[in-house]
Amino acid sequence: MIRIGIVGTGGMAHAHASAFGNIRGCKITACCDIDAARAASFAEQFQIPDIYTNYGSMLADAKIDAISTPTPDALHAPVSIAGITAGKHVLCEKPLATSYAEARRMVSAAKRKGVVNMVNLSYRDAPAIQKAAKIIHSGKLGRVRHVQASYLQGWLTGKHWGDWRSGPNWLWRLSTRHGSMGALGDLGVHIVDFASFPVGPVKQVSCLLKTLPKAPRGRIGQYRLDANDTAAITVEFANGAVGNITATRWATGRVNSLTLSVHCDKGALEVDLDRSTTTLMLCSGKDVDRARWKEVPCPHTPNIYQRFIKSIQTGTKDQPDFARGADIQTILDACVRSNATGRAVRV
Repeated sequence: MIRIGIVGTGGMAHAHASAFGNIRGCKITACCDIDAARAASFAEQFQIPDIYTNYGSMLADAKIDAISTPTPDALHAPVSIAGITAGKHVLCEKPLATSYAEARRMVSAAKRKGVVNMVNLSYRDAPAIQKAAKIIHSGKLGRVRHVQASYLQGWLTGKHWGDWRSGPNWLWRLSTRHGSMGALGDLGVHIVDFASFPVGPVKQVSCLLKTLPKAPRGRIGQYRLDANDTAAITVEFANGAVGNITATRWATGRVNSLTLSVHCDKGALEVDLDRSTTTLMLCSGKDVDRARWKEVPCPHTPNIYQRFIKSIQTGTKDQPDFARGADIQTILDACVRSNATGRAVRV
């Protein structure tokens, strides 16, 4: 039985706990949060026996084999490295870190200890993106020429997930002081992986980050709302393809929409997770001349929580690991530099 400890008991922790709770061969035996009442409520909901308010104490005392880290972005590196140092396998929430330097330290620590390490780029779980990668890598569609990718959320204008003004679960995401990298770190990390996983490495980026007014004097209580809300990225891939990647929280009318279009010289495909996670649209062969698209079914793939537990059980390594998370972090760092300088930045 693989024993799991969860560090952080906010919104994403519920997704982690629910997912682990559906996997045979593992059990959540400890949780930790600086808010004791929230930790106690979380433990009661998921029937977790051991509760901590200090992750160092949890790592030292709890009988656990692995941790997951659904914490604010700024805590991903210190919590993960502490877990690795204690010999625990780690599933880190995305983004892996707040800088490439931090990410490299995490990669090095995991390599030294030989523990299973994965970063929760959860949209990799979609059968459609796995099938898309296989089709593109096969060469069936020829050389990639143009890429269009977007991750659109609308919770700054809609209340489908509740009122963001009323709780820390949302407000911290808008505040750099509270550990947020903004839409770039929260959404950009996913859509950059979503695009580059099938297409290949990114060579250069030009990025505009924008923070728009959301409250009087840009503040709600202790939260200064200064994190970026939108990231608009022009990308050149190592294979010569060019693309546009967009991530925003201002997509009024959208809830959580990820799309990817990859246009090659012999065909194209499109993934739209709003439409379906288990099918993609394909235009290839004779259909190219008629611009005719057909729906392609995609086989089931295990989710990252299942792959994480299986990796621990079997001793095999799976993707996306910390090294992949560090690669994505180099792209995010380049986006920040590009926005600051107004110039294209090589990755």
